[in-house]
Amino acid sequence: MPTSLPVHTPTRTRTIALVGNPNTGKSTLFNALTGFRQRVGNYPGVTVERRSGTLRTTNPGPPVEVLDLPGTYSLAVHQADEAIVLDVLLGHHDNTPPDVIVCVLDAANLQRNLFLTTQVLELDRPVVIALNMYDVAEELGIAINLEALEQALAVPVVPVVAVKQVGVERLRNAIENALQSAVKERHCHAFPDCVCAELDGLCTTIRRGDDGPTGPSARAEAMQSLLTPGGYHETRLVKRCGLGLAEELTERRARIAAAGESVAEVEARVRYAWIDRVVKQVVTHVKPPRSPRSERADRILTHPVAGIALLLLLMGLGFQVIYTWAQPVMDAIDGTFSALGALLSEWLPAGPVESLLANGVVAGVGAVLTFLPQIVILFLFIAVLEDCGYMARAAFLLDRWMALLGLNGKSFIPLLSSYACAVPGIMATRTIESRRDRMVTILIAPLMSCSARLPVYVLLIGAFIPSTPVLGRLLNLQAVTLLAMYLVGVVIAIPIALLLKKTVLRGEPQGFLLELPTYKWPSPTTAFYRAYEQGREFAVSAGTIIFAVTIVVWAMGYYPHPASVAADFEVRRTEVRARYEVHAQRLTEASGHAGAEEAAYAREQIANDLAAEVSELDRQEAGEYLRQSVLGRLGRRIEPLVMPLGWDWRIGTAAMASFPAREVFVATMGTIYNLGGDQDESSTSLRDTLRSAAWPDGRPVFNVAVALSVMVFFALCCQCAATLAVIKRETNSWTWPLATFTYMTLLAYLGALVTYQVASRLIHA
Repeated sequence: MPTSLPVHTPTRTRTIALVGNPNTGKSTLFNALTGFRQRVGNYPGVTVERRSGTLRTTNPGPPVEVLDLPGTYSLAVHQADEAIVLDVLLGHHDNTPPDVIVCVLDAANLQRNLFLTTQVLELDRPVVIALNMYDVAEELGIAINLEALEQALAVPVVPVVAVKQVGVERLRNAIENALQSAVKERHCHAFPDCVCAELDGLCTTIRRGDDGPTGPSARAEAMQSLLTPGGYHETRLVKRCGLGLAEELTERRARIAAAGESVAEVEARVRYAWIDRVVKQVVTHVKPPRSPRSERADRILTHPVAGIALLLLLMGLGFQVIYTWAQPVMDAIDGTFSALGALLSEWLPAGPVESLLANGVVAGVGAVLTFLPQIVILFLFIAVLEDCGYMARAAFLLDRWMALLGLNGKSFIPLLSSYACAVPGIMATRTIESRRDRMVTILIAPLMSCSARLPVYVLLIGAFIPSTPVLGRLLNLQAVTLLAMYLVGVVIAIPIALLLKKTVLRGEPQGFLLELPTYKWPSPTTAFYRAYEQGREFAVSAGTIIFAVTIVVWAMGYYPHPASVAADFEVRRTEVRARYEVHAQRLTEASGHAGAEEAAYAREQIANDLAAEVSELDRQEAGEYLRQSVLGRLGRRIEPLVMPLGWDWRIGTAAMASFPAREVFVATMGTIYNLGGDQDESSTSLRDTLRSAAWPDGRPVFNVAVALSVMVFFALCCQCAATLAVIKRETNSWTWPLATFTYMTLLAYLGALVTYQVASRLIHA
């Protein structure tokens, strides 16, 4: 009796890659396949986000990883970020190509979606077609012969409505079957003989002088290198194989052109000719297409006037919701951590441990978590707009206006979001496909005046800008000044963006390809997944950097903490207590000559006066510690540098202390001027103290020119650790946050210098 051979079960993690055009519902399908078992990171060396999860399955065996690749229309690309899809499919990142490729197609736009599919099929990997939004196609009267489509593509085709979880289980079964199937060789489409000959010759050259991929993978890379002049794949292949390959590519393209074929157009012509034949065979209109709801809605929502008005109204309502919902939660978080810090200060003996925990650790964790409500709500808002199809319309409407910055319409939402907070604004740039546009948007987003700058504006405007009516009493000078602070970033951002595109981010302009998807009800699951992911990402990735910076700034403001200061102030407190004890003793001796009620009132008054004087000494001690700290000494060192701005060392110290968060400037000024660190922008005592502050020669430190100088500096600087941390996270490099900090600091210094020098001369003229 023959013995059965054991079945080999693979032990490595198998991988599924989801590919498709933008707006095909790929992310929704990814969520349906993986649930909460998701991980987010970045691919090495690029800014592209890597989303992966574990396939939900009941079958035993090793886990199956699902990769959600960025949306793309073609494997022919010009930038490294755009090449991620082909790199992953060829196994360049993980040294192993995916075991199964799932092509997600929009059933209502089959012809356009099949272009990418034909390229993927030629990689000779197991492929499954997920024909998503099948219900939308049926609504439009589109009937698809699934059997004929399967026969034409030679791969399984599964109709799916991902947002409703329809067909997901059948798709999961098709994927599991494909994992067990062998790789099938598929011949490329009928390219002209001259193209095939040059392609075969190029593959021979690559295999002879290169240790890269072979077989269909090498052929796919060779095709994109040959037919996309100046593209990313050509650049990388030449770098790998030497300059001789560049000359060979030029010669081969010349021979194709001599044969009467256009190198730039032949791939599209051949593929779409085949696609047209397939679509005619498998697609029929079972009823005359009626004017769909999308078209009727677009007549209003994409109107150049009404559309923009509605967009601004929607954005206004959206950000009002963000402020309304987020602010109470942010206040609660801030209050909780403030209370926790106060409790630690009461429970622990005064010293470095107490200060580290209360003012360093607790404050650092609070600084991280305070951002979370805004981030989560903003991304929930963006996810809903994207999933319902409106975000593409917003980009379309604003494209011509964003072109003034050299950007496209998709940069509008991130820049607008940055007025609330640059952190979620920068994270929102992930919707921008072009790396060049995404990087420019990231680098200018911090120029938008976020809410953290507002306390600085309110403090200085309230103290030094008169409320003189302007424009016939419609506005006053304080309102105009505040508006100017918000506009200065926008005005500066325009030349900065254009300069970046002509220098460090120069490159050939790319066409802005924008698809207007069919409107649909957004998926709550997809929206909440995205908001959850972004919040978790920020807390884990950016939060660690923010926390570290907070600890460093705390240490600079605490040490060396000389013991002589503590001894001096303890002597002074002892003297004050002794003086009040004498008063209390005299009161006791004289109590026989006064009524009991009068004596009790006098004793209470003495206790209150003692507490007030001791508190004043505590504030003076905190101010003296700060003045003698590394931060305070550094502030004195840089005073010659900031004096041309009209600043003294105290303003410079407060500006440096505000690096973790701009609003810290107000509290630091309160500490330096012995008013305590609990001062806010509305504090009358702080405003009066600033008005009376003087240089050693008696000149006032603050005036209108100095106030404007400080505000312009904060409008243009990047004094925010959270922003720099997120830039590092989104660009996957320390180069860009350092470059952002450098250029914005220099810009802020020059802006403050010009403002002070001009304003001081105008005032004295």
